[in-house]
Amino acid sequence: MKEQIQNLSEEFFDEIVSVRRHLHMNPELSFEEYETSKYIKQLLLSWKIDYKDDFENNGISVLIKGNSPDSRVLALRADFDALPIKEENDVIYKSRNEGVMHACGHDAHTSCLLGAIKILNATKDLWEGTIKCIFQPAEERLPGGAKQMIKDGVLENPSVQNIIAQHVLPDLEVGKVGFRPGIYMASTDEIYISVIGKGGHAAIPATYNNPLIASSELILSLDEFFSKQEDSIFALGYVNGQGSTNVIPNEVELMGTFRALNENFRKKSHIDINNIVNDIARKYNLKIDLEIRKGYPSLHNDKDFTKNNILKAKEYLGDDNVIDLPIRMTAEDFSYFANERPSCFYRLGTGNKEKGITHGLHTSKFDIDENSLKIGMGMMAFLAISS
Repeated sequence: MKEQIQNLSEEFFDEIVSVRRHLHMNPELSFEEYETSKYIKQLLLSWKIDYKDDFENNGISVLIKGNSPDSRVLALRADFDALPIKEENDVIYKSRNEGVMHACGHDAHTSCLLGAIKILNATKDLWEGTIKCIFQPAEERLPGGAKQMIKDGVLENPSVQNIIAQHVLPDLEVGKVGFRPGIYMASTDEIYISVIGKGGHAAIPATYNNPLIASSELILSLDEFFSKQEDSIFALGYVNGQGSTNVIPNEVELMGTFRALNENFRKKSHIDINNIVNDIARKYNLKIDLEIRKGYPSLHNDKDFTKNNILKAKEYLGDDNVIDLPIRMTAEDFSYFANERPSCFYRLGTGNKEKGITHGLHTSKFDIDENSLKIGMGMMAFLAISS
């Protein structure tokens, strides 16, 4: 089966490259992926593969049934939304949608899953069980598409037992993949703070209560508190006071992010943030509005399931091409799937230093070595039938 899958990956490679380039040229933002969803469905129809699209926000699922289809059900997931970034690559498949770009590789994720579908469909007489393939919108924007697809029943009828997802990693050279059993990625919460004082003429201090001073202490207090906490990140990346050289503003707006690896610590930290905010408000006798917009939970890979996938990946690519991943403080809404079923979220190497393909995720010059598509589609198919 390994050799057959590798041969089919080679056979389907050119078509999947063209699919990836079409997706890359036509990116759409989260919750707006109407044309992307249509394109995926048109491809499936041209391949005579049935699908379901009765999911909110453009989601799609496909069932590929092998022998004894009721014996097991495993799911593969790919996301297909893009980011609000202007692409700066000089390539023939550059984004045609100004200010929108597949800068996180979701075009590659979807292309690899489509390639895996072709492989699985071509070999369905040779393996056991059912593979459910999930095309998910809106990974990049809260509340995320995974949560809604789960609510809409994507893990049922038939009920999924395990789920796998693959994500590109430009830091990893093409030809390699990476895994981490257990905790792998952080939760993510968005922080919105309004510090409301009283503005006035800067030369007449008695007439104002400067929210900039309170905001400065609040920023430093939060930074000092969380710098002492392990396995978490608190960072404010936006400050807007709208004053001037001689104008004290009425209000200062702050925005940031909070990341944590432990859900109990996350919950406690929300209380800590609120307490620090209240202390500063009392000290400066002003009002501070705090909103903690809860995002994705931390991502835990099932240890036994992931370890088994590591063994299968080594069988497919060789021991030297399967690496151990460090914990990342980035976040992923695949965590919602991982909270529902034993899961494995792994990384596909897409970098190539010799070709200059080294730019990071979420940057305007991000790209992939397209040879990774051949590895990605084959790896997904092989893990699906052998996990």
